[in-house]
Amino acid sequence: MGAPGGAPTSPTIRPATVDDVPALHRLVRDLAAYERQSHAVTATPQDLRDALFPEDGDPAVCADVAEVDGEVVGLAVWFLTFSTWTGQHGIWLEDLFVEPEHRGTGLGRMLLEGLAARAVERGYTRVEWTVLDWNAPAIRFYRSLGAEPLEEWRTQRLHGDALARVARRAEQRA
Repeated sequence: MGAPGGAPTSPTIRPATVDDVPALHRLVRDLAAYERQSHAVTATPQDLRDALFPEDGDPAVCADVAEVDGEVVGLAVWFLTFSTWTGQHGIWLEDLFVEPEHRGTGLGRMLLEGLAARAVERGYTRVEWTVLDWNAPAIRFYRSLGAEPLEEWRTQRLHGDALARVARRAEQRA
């Protein structure tokens, strides 16, 4: 697919649809491989479909896609946050990924600009995300946009056995 004469069409940034789930799953796996975490991906296409397009209400997570010539080549997966300090919502960018052969074409910037526009339009006060400390190209890209590192903040995570152990403590009190 392309413009007449075989030229590529303009890239499109749009909300993901249920038909995009296979491409989203492929991109999630590609992102995990890039981040050296392929072993950590347990999500199935059905898991993504259920999270992004639940049958019983509004989704708790959303996705935008970057499309070139009818093919999904990038994604931004995000959800709402809330700041008690500002009393306003924000957007947490869980994943931003553009296929390597499409990097440098502005798609990542367009995905982030779309999130920023959505945040401003809705009165949200921030868009936040994490980046691996070794991912120098991504860090340079984010800095070029004006993103500020929050060096004093450290992400914490409960998962696996630790999550189960902490949950059992609550259950024991009930």
